Amino acid sequence: MDARVIDGPLVGAHLAALRDEGSSAGVMRRHASSLGAALVAGALEDAAAETGQVVSPMGPAAVSRFARRITLVPILRAGLGLLDGALGVLPDDTRVGFLGMVRNEETLAPDIHMERLPADLDDDEVVILEMMIATGGSSSAAIDVIRAARARSIHLCGVLAAPEGLARLEADHPDVRVTVAAVDERLDERGFIIPGLGDSGDRLYGLPGG
Repeated sequence: MDARVIDGPLVGAHLAALRDEGSSAGVMRRHASSLGAALVAGALEDAAAETGQVVSPMGPAAVSRFARRITLVPILRAGLGLLDGALGVLPDDTRVGFLGMVRNEETLAPDIHMERLPADLDDDEVVILEMMIATGGSSSAAIDVIRAARARSIHLCGVLAAPEGLARLEADHPDVRVTVAAVDERLDERGFIIPGLGDSGDRLYGLPGG
């Protein structure tokens, strides 16, 4: 899959802080939020637009806006780390849904334990927020759920991806646009991205092992 990679020194600085094993949970959350803004802006760069007009203090001005409403869907837990930053750069009518997933550490398959999606997704630009696209299982399952809710325009934003995860998405959902900050080398035997940044959920929220 030809993922869009949002790189450069600004994104690189935030990613470096997330990779650093010495970063505290507070540092992790701040830099993840900033990356959420950058990734969503990059993912929606080519979204359908419509023109209009507003009146500035100096007179009428032509403007451009999103043609479709935006709905963000973070995959819990770690996807929440990207949410505030993404909301900060999107229109005020942006909606938020939630998908809760836990990875089975033996099978590496996702178990969905919570689904809260807004209605009427068929005309929205739906953006899934996922910290790590490792095996691709959680991302693929999330896309299945959102497709079942009749969404037609789906984007996936992740901080890091492994080639194995992108290959899974190419096989399962080749039409979904994927935007990441970096594509790393590979997965290890536990399904963790190498070099990656460890367990992103634990590290974002200061839990044991993070």
